[in-house]
Amino acid sequence: MKLLKVESPEKGAEHVFRIIKEELENGRLHVLGLATGSTMIPVYKEWAASDLDFSDVTSFNLDEYVGLSASNPNSYAYFMENHLFAKKKFKETHIPNGTAPDLDKECADYEALLLKHPLDIQLLGTGENGHIAFNEPGTPFDSVTHVAQLTESTLGVNSQYFENDEKIPETAISMGITSILRAKKLILLAFGEKKRAAIEKLLEGNVSTEWTITALLEHDDVIVITDLDV
Repeated sequence: MKLLKVESPEKGAEHVFRIIKEELENGRLHVLGLATGSTMIPVYKEWAASDLDFSDVTSFNLDEYVGLSASNPNSYAYFMENHLFAKKKFKETHIPNGTAPDLDKECADYEALLLKHPLDIQLLGTGENGHIAFNEPGTPFDSVTHVAQLTESTLGVNSQYFENDEKIPETAISMGITSILRAKKLILLAFGEKKRAAIEKLLEGNVSTEWTITALLEHDDVIVITDLDV
C-alpha cells in the first residue's frame, strides 16, 4: 500500500489525474470503477476540464440508493451525470438501478457485468465508520453486489444532502468487498478529520470486518491519498 500525503482535496485530485492520464496513455485503462460523494467532486472537475479521452472506457459505479430514480437529484446517477457524464463521453456507463422491480436480480446482473468487464482501477472514498461503497461494519469480505442496510451513522452523515421533507433511503445496492478487491488497482481518497479514525484503522494493519476499509490490506496495489498527518 502506498500512502500519499497532500495539502488539500484539490491536490489529491491532481494526483488521481496523473495516474488516470498515464494509464490511458499507456493503453492500460479500459474499465474504470467510479465513486460518488463530495470527496470525488474535485476529481471529476479536474477530468471535465481536461483533454482526457474516455471514449473507449467502460465505467461502473460502486452503488446507488434503493428507491431513487436517475432523475432524483440525490441519486448517484444524477450526481454522475451532473459532475462527469454530461461533460465526458464514455464507451459505456453502468450504475445500479435503485428502482429495479427485482433487486436481487439487479444485483446478480450487475455482478455478472463486473465479471465480464474486470475493473482496471477502482476509485474509493470511505465513510466515518470506515465503510467502502456501502459495505457497512460487519459486511463479510466475501460479499459481492448486494442490497446493503445503511447504519445510523451513515444515515446521519447523508442526511445533509436531503431536503427536510424527503426520506433518506435506508438501503442501497452496493458492490461487495470481493467485487471491489477484484480491481487491478485501488485508489482511496480520504480528507478531513472526520476520516481520521478510518485511515488510522487501515494503517494499523489489522484486517477486521468491523472496519471494512481494512479489506484493502488484502490487495496488492492500493494508493491512499489523504490530507491527514497519520
